[in-house]
Amino acid sequence: MFVATLVASGSMGQGDIAEAADRLRDAGCAPSDCCWLDADKAADLFFGADPAAARAALAGVGAGIDIIVQATETREKKLLIADMDSTMITVECIDELADYAGIKPQIAEITERAMRGELDFAGALHERVALLKGLEDAAIDLCRAERVVIMGGARALVRTMKARGARTLLVSGGFTRFTGPVAEEIGFDTAVANVLEIADGALLGTVTTPIVDAARKRAELDAAIAGGIDRALTLAVGDGANDIPMIQGAGLGVAYHAKPKTREAAAAEIIHGDLSVLLYAQGIASAQWVLG
Repeated sequence: MFVATLVASGSMGQGDIAEAADRLRDAGCAPSDCCWLDADKAADLFFGADPAAARAALAGVGAGIDIIVQATETREKKLLIADMDSTMITVECIDELADYAGIKPQIAEITERAMRGELDFAGALHERVALLKGLEDAAIDLCRAERVVIMGGARALVRTMKARGARTLLVSGGFTRFTGPVAEEIGFDTAVANVLEIADGALLGTVTTPIVDAARKRAELDAAIAGGIDRALTLAVGDGANDIPMIQGAGLGVAYHAKPKTREAAAAEIIHGDLSVLLYAQGIASAQWVLG
């Protein structure tokens, strides 16, 4: 049995559910039961066959509705592995840090191309960090305090999953000076990121190696699975090209407001809503969320 979870960024009605059921029926997916998770906000539509056809059939159903399709028996996950920049927080930290050096447009253009998969991630990282050489160390903490905003739904997602026994891991191609405080604020168990090299109160324009890149992100997922977590019970979420290997390796890989290549690679995507969509996708209604 499979389930299509429909989550509205605003609200949806019974007509949206009926349209989704009709599309599944026409695609030969044998829809059966439907139930609300939260009235007018999120609903489950169960069906019996062909999840790939179901995803295609449900694309674009309703207005502002995200849809996650998966097997019912493995929908609640035991591992969350997540990107940070533009996923768990609303900004790209290196772009914002560059603003304190007066070179944000120059660095942001490189970041955008790297996240789209147009540039080698390692080379783009080294190039951008080199441009920050000489920036005062104090700018990092100031940037974090002034610019970093936690993504909607992030705290509820991580804290609810942890309360239900899941392990949570933040993996970032960014920097430990940001991931450490962000992971603590949201509630992650562990964080992995790159280390900026600093001396005499200023950035040296380098990072320690080996860097945290796409391969490292996938390796962190695979290590957790090797440690005893069923791959089918893993959830990976990110927005950039360097998230693709971990997204493809997870039981449920989700592209979050993502770049085109990432969207194409993912089995599911969030286009309209925030990270709370991933709680509904696990069958967890808002009354069960851990918010504090």
